[in-house]
Amino acid sequence: MRSTPSLSLRASTVDDTLAVAAALAGLARAGDVVLLAGEMGTGKTTFAQGFGRAMGVDEPITSPTFTLVHSYPTAGPTLHHADLYRLEHMSEVADLALGELAEFHGIVLVEWGDVAAGAFGDHVVVRLGHVDGDDAARTVVLTAVGGAWARRWGALVEATAEWCDQ
Repeated sequence: MRSTPSLSLRASTVDDTLAVAAALAGLARAGDVVLLAGEMGTGKTTFAQGFGRAMGVDEPITSPTFTLVHSYPTAGPTLHHADLYRLEHMSEVADLALGELAEFHGIVLVEWGDVAAGAFGDHVVVRLGHVDGDDAARTVVLTAVGGAWARRWGALVEATAEWCDQ
């Protein structure tokens, strides 16, 4: 799979993180996989909350660390929110059948998804990081893998221009 150049953003506040997530959600389609990466406490679940709100999820979105997958029906595709933090083997990732959830009119967000990136076809990686000296700010690096997101890259650049860190 080919990789699209990364897009570096800066979310100065939690509201910015939620807004970046909403911008990505606005371009997401049924069948998409979004892998959330970053150290503990960088905002992966916060990003998932902003993404879900933008899709119309009005119930609380929490990290599915122990249940592994939460599903949220929306007026459009179902949002499936997974967390791979507690999984120890790649076979456990395969058992979750996350790719199939996306294929059947869903969008899949996967916290700690970078550890299993090879198990997914086309996807976008959202890597969140801390900003030294600013507890509220986050770096957000978006990278598309495969053609599905590459075709929407220009629209994603436009939708996130406000947070561009370049």
